[in-house]
Amino acid sequence: MAEVSFDKCLPLGAMRKLDEDAAMSVAKPEHPGTVPDVAPLKIGSLVIDPPILQAPMAGFTNYAFRQVVRDYGGAGLQATEMVNARGFVWMDRNVAEHPDRLWGVRDEPRPLAVQIWDNDPEMLAQVGARLAHDYKVSVVDINFGCPVKQVTERAHSGSYLLRDPDRMGTIIERVVEACRPTPVTAKIRLGCNRDQINAIEIAQVVEEAGAAALTVHGRTAADFFRGNADWDRISEIKSHLKQIPLIGNGDLDSAERVVAAFARYHVDGVMIARASLGRPWLFMQAAAALRGDPIPPDPTPVEQRDCMLRHFTLVVERFGVEKGTLLMRKFACCYAQGRHGARHFRAHVSHVDSPEEFKRVVEQYFPMDG
Repeated sequence: MAEVSFDKCLPLGAMRKLDEDAAMSVAKPEHPGTVPDVAPLKIGSLVIDPPILQAPMAGFTNYAFRQVVRDYGGAGLQATEMVNARGFVWMDRNVAEHPDRLWGVRDEPRPLAVQIWDNDPEMLAQVGARLAHDYKVSVVDINFGCPVKQVTERAHSGSYLLRDPDRMGTIIERVVEACRPTPVTAKIRLGCNRDQINAIEIAQVVEEAGAAALTVHGRTAADFFRGNADWDRISEIKSHLKQIPLIGNGDLDSAERVVAAFARYHVDGVMIARASLGRPWLFMQAAAALRGDPIPPDPTPVEQRDCMLRHFTLVVERFGVEKGTLLMRKFACCYAQGRHGARHFRAHVSHVDSPEEFKRVVEQYFPMDG
């Protein structure tokens, strides 16, 4: 079964429109100098400090991206792209290989989480066991939040399973048993749609089934990425959990909003997603803010351009010249997002097909103004 690509789910044009149109629901702190006392996050016996997680995003959070984030620092726990369990098992049996998305994972610095998805408890348990005991990952995360039709309607997985709490519980129980002592976590949305918000019920199922932590994206599956993440709804869940930590996700696009999430809502950790795709230094800034240190400024335009070129080098080293250049088109657009001249840059970089052309376009068109 083919793996799902995040860029099929949310084109860059859609990302730009959402970022421009949606007012952020996590407001900046009323008193910027006030920093909440935030403890390290504990997922089972694993201590995550700072409690800032990098979200798994299919099509984006590959080895190269994770390395760029790691170079800046600040992410307490990084995650791979989500891995389809059925595809993993098929490849293991038929071609003696494992999914491309696991490239580099064996030797990558820890802590590191791998997110898996499917709807078959035994298959998920089988893959979880391989990840825990063979790859020795730090955390096995189960995706119950993906809203993409290829995952929900065709595979009856991801956020589709929010309508079947009993099956979710069975899946988690089997994966927890197979992965022990490696902690297993779950990522969900608020519900299937605004008329079926059942995150509290699901959270209790997740905890009772043995998961070590729960991440909640503050939208429903039907919302996709439209509108605002509802952090009040996320926060309400905390009082219904007996012990496991709650991690909030959605609309965290600045260090100030990360601080505000901890100050205003009942969460034990936060997960940063789309905002980091063109700003991998965001984790470093957020970590500094949580320590009460001055927030480091954004890199200069020249430094951002050099970061993007470093990212390009890593992508080409991993995927080869042809595929790496094609993949870097979307990353380059992310780096330019929100800058004066970004549209002109996108128009050129989205058609490059060689490293030489990519570097020429970057040199000539990458926005150097704020």
